[in-house]
Amino acid sequence: MAMPEYAPLGLPDNPRLTHNITHFARALRRAGLPAGPGRVLDAVRAVQAAGFTSKQDFFFTLRACFINRPEQRAVFAQIFRLYWRDPQYLEHMMSLLMPSMRGVQEERQAKAAEKRAAEALLDGLEPEQPVEDHHPEEFLIDIDASMTMSAQERLRTLDFEQMSADEIAQAKRMLARLQLPIKPYASRRGQANPHGMRIDARATLRAALRRGGEIRRIHRQKPRDRWPNLVVLCDISGSMSQYSRMVLHFLHAVANHKGAGWAQVHAFTFGTRLTNITRHLATRDVDAALATAGAEAQDWEGGTRIGECLHAFNRDWSRRVMGQGAVVLLITDGLDRGQPDVLEQEIPRLQRTARRLIWLNPLLRWEDFAPKAQGIAAMLPYVDSFRAGHSIASLEELAAVISKPEDAGEKARLMRLL
Repeated sequence: MAMPEYAPLGLPDNPRLTHNITHFARALRRAGLPAGPGRVLDAVRAVQAAGFTSKQDFFFTLRACFINRPEQRAVFAQIFRLYWRDPQYLEHMMSLLMPSMRGVQEERQAKAAEKRAAEALLDGLEPEQPVEDHHPEEFLIDIDASMTMSAQERLRTLDFEQMSADEIAQAKRMLARLQLPIKPYASRRGQANPHGMRIDARATLRAALRRGGEIRRIHRQKPRDRWPNLVVLCDISGSMSQYSRMVLHFLHAVANHKGAGWAQVHAFTFGTRLTNITRHLATRDVDAALATAGAEAQDWEGGTRIGECLHAFNRDWSRRVMGQGAVVLLITDGLDRGQPDVLEQEIPRLQRTARRLIWLNPLLRWEDFAPKAQGIAAMLPYVDSFRAGHSIASLEELAAVISKPEDAGEKARLMRLL
């Protein structure tokens, strides 16, 4: 594969630059970005109009032509850096795709979107296998260990942030099959049942009146089942971008699965403001649903003001969606940039109106995680369960325990660290 060549400054119509922009657009398409021929022509014309006087201007010119959604910026930036800026980009991409070898130092994890960028630029080129001087016994043991976990099992435990484009596509298909079943609650209202423990006085007296006031049979009833609402508050700030996309795929499957038992599924996104995306999840096609939801939520990959967004929810939406003893899923890393006193006031209010408040935090994947951030310390005492939310396996665990009110996840352990 030919290395990219820069056009001389002042000559933006250089045919070599046009060729490299075309090749760059192919890499974007392989990474999942909509970079069609029309956008390539627009990019070439834009560079001709803006000139090529600095790499920064060149970057923003191409980004304006190829990117129309905030969540695409990370992939675009990585591909641009690897293709146009890094003189050793081919070796760097090879290193991202090589089998991991752990030595004295821990291997460096690929940053968000790096694996997708590397795969797109290599386009199927296989990295050379490293040849190292291992003892035969050590080599056999290493091979045996690597074969004990299937590809699907590895994908279940892989961090959403570290997935490649192909792995993300496979993970979305697995998430579409997941369910989040809930057991019904016993309501105060009853229904007729001859073996029920309650005496139905109204039905008994009504039957007696029809027989001249004589009570011949005691009518009984049992509590009527009531299905709760599921209310999801999903953080879409920059640090949560990849996790929130995958969780929303999971929630789309839950919202469209009729046998899960939920009365209704309400979904809200928040970053710097609160956005109700419930009606978008009702769209059967998951890609169309998330595309329209992303278009309405204008604060994708922005800042985080959890307290202000919870205040907006408690003020405008709580009475509408929390009336049936709703279970609330709060999906955020807790890294708040808003006013601390607002969060300290709003999180107890949210907990009081919810039947159960479950917090999914992807930072819990780290073994040394501690509730040191001010936002995390403020919210942790008021949640009923604190769990990780960084992989398919963590969402499967949530499905297994959501009907167990006694399950508090990691809350008890972390409360001792406050």
